[in-house]
Amino acid sequence: SLWTWVQQVGQRAEAALAEALDAQASGETVTPELIDDALAALPLAIGADGVMVPFRPNPKTPAGQVQWREVKVGILARLGSRMTRAGEGVPQLLRRRLVAVLGTIDEFIPPLQLEATRQGVDTAPLVVWLSDGGRGFWRVYRTCFASAVAVLDFFHAASHLARATQALFDTLTSAEAQAWFRRWRHLLRHGQAHRVRQTLTQLIHWPGWSASAFATLLQVQAYFQRHHQHTRYQTFDRLGLPLGSGMVESACKWLIQQRFKGVGMRWSEDGFNHLLLLRLAWANGRFDDLFPSVPKSLTDPSPNL
Repeated sequence: SLWTWVQQVGQRAEAALAEALDAQASGETVTPELIDDALAALPLAIGADGVMVPFRPNPKTPAGQVQWREVKVGILARLGSRMTRAGEGVPQLLRRRLVAVLGTIDEFIPPLQLEATRQGVDTAPLVVWLSDGGRGFWRVYRTCFASAVAVLDFFHAASHLARATQALFDTLTSAEAQAWFRRWRHLLRHGQAHRVRQTLTQLIHWPGWSASAFATLLQVQAYFQRHHQHTRYQTFDRLGLPLGSGMVESACKWLIQQRFKGVGMRWSEDGFNHLLLLRLAWANGRFDDLFPSVPKSLTDPSPNL
């Protein structure tokens, strides 16, 4: 049956990944994939995020309350550019590769490191890390890619300015609150993030805040202080870098949500992992590698060729 085939081939893919990770952990050299000179000269962008997937609470039965578990997703791509109809240059992802793990951040790091090495992270002219404010994924950055240029998703950062505005005015809808928020967002986007941090620091020293408003302002101020190197959006824009983590959010949607979050779906751990590995092999152009004994037809080649 198709289910049996997925389990058998998925187990083979699982064993191959485990072997590669063991070799990496033992210090064996990971060979980068071949890449042409034009692509090798482009920056390598790496991003990560999480997406929740529904699982069965008990093996071999759908009975019981659904359990939601996070799948960590990573994307690696060379950053090219293309022209829009308006004649504006915008980033374009080339040679996209994906990593996904049902597990902890510590379980996610080795496969991401493996794929990064395969994609030439050690020789790329520039490595860029893109993520929102989730602390776990910034630990991935510090552990694996600390020398990379790191970009905090602008829209995620702006949402924290909205939180601070709400704390200041107890509303986001008044004209004064909207004007304050727009000014903050403009400063953040156009190279004045230090002024945003200064204002937040001044505000938390004002007396008279309610406990909840003070807690929010303190959290937002600490957030921007923690990410002060990652909010240089004017500089990032001049370098032609994305200002948001849309590339990984998109990967979460089409790799995970479209296939694993259909109506009524609830997965077993083995069933999910085996199908996920096949989906990754297909997305990364390695599906044929799972069938080494099958001759490749020249008249009907695989789409992975």
